[in-house]
Amino acid sequence: MRKFTEGFYGYAFAMAVCLAAVGLFLLITPQSRTEHIPKVDYALTLSDLRRTAPFQVWAPEPVAAGWVPNSSRRTNDDGRTTWRLGFATAKRAHAMLAQSDEKPPAEFANRLSNTSTVTDTVQIGGATWERRVREDKNQRSLVRFLPDATVVVTGTAAWDELSALAGSLRQQSKITS
Repeated sequence: MRKFTEGFYGYAFAMAVCLAAVGLFLLITPQSRTEHIPKVDYALTLSDLRRTAPFQVWAPEPVAAGWVPNSSRRTNDDGRTTWRLGFATAKRAHAMLAQSDEKPPAEFANRLSNTSTVTDTVQIGGATWERRVREDKNQRSLVRFLPDATVVVTGTAAWDELSALAGSLRQQSKITS
């Protein structure tokens, strides 16, 4: 027994036992190789916004095929209402819809797009959107100023995906209770 606990052979034997244990552990542990993107149901938040938001709410109808809504957050700070709805796109990039009645509207748009520089404008679904780019963050943004709110579509998604999200936005009717 002393031979196994001393010298190089003892060390090699101990390493072999440890590697065998790790190998056995990896062999019997279940492993998933499939992608898992958490999905959220934003219907309740949207319904609440339609009832209580001081501005006209816009939401995607329908959500594009292969897109997964993965975050929805509504905040009320200092009398300002903001809603952020995030998506994993079909190409597995990130896209987010954000809208708020924050004043001044340009500050909200600049903060969400991480830039105040407008590169150009584009027509999407009959509406004019500002295009903004923040190259160092790989972020593209579409900004639309409405009379009562600011709508920003932003993310790492390509322009075609961001334009598809902006084009799918439909004005939601107000719910009165």
